[in-house]
Amino acid sequence: MRIRGIFSAIDISSTGLSAQRKRMNAIAENIANVNTTRTPEGGPYRRRISFFEENSQKVDTVRLKSDARRKINLKYTDRKHLTPFEKHFLEKRFSGVNYNERRDDSMPEFVFDPNHPDANDEGYVAKPRVNIITEMVEMISASRNYEANVTALNAAKAMAKKAMEI
Repeated sequence: MRIRGIFSAIDISSTGLSAQRKRMNAIAENIANVNTTRTPEGGPYRRRISFFEENSQKVDTVRLKSDARRKINLKYTDRKHLTPFEKHFLEKRFSGVNYNERRDDSMPEFVFDPNHPDANDEGYVAKPRVNIITEMVEMISASRNYEANVTALNAAKAMAKKAMEI
């Protein structure tokens, strides 16, 4: 496995910080639009759902073979003898997370309110499927994940600073 630069941990933590900030913004928008029944696209507000994907880069296979054999020379004689776990970490170089989101495409919740301006002919209003309790739990989770990334970033910064003293 290749040794990376001294600032790679800081780079990885910064992608996590950015992703969690975007996740908190999505959650805040969901909470703010809990009662929005009319949007420019038409219909009720659609909840934003956040998810993350690993941001990894394929390592050069020519260099990988020599690095892999040098690193695990005593244990394996051929690359095809590697376990899937070892292949995953030898072939990819993890470099943070990518933030993605999608809109909730489930049916809206229908509430009987014939006096509402957006009520249909039967008197039902289409309301967004946003649950405040779920959003608050997501907000707490995002906040804790943000704090964990800050802690990792500070630890990497302290190690880099300590290395400069040597």
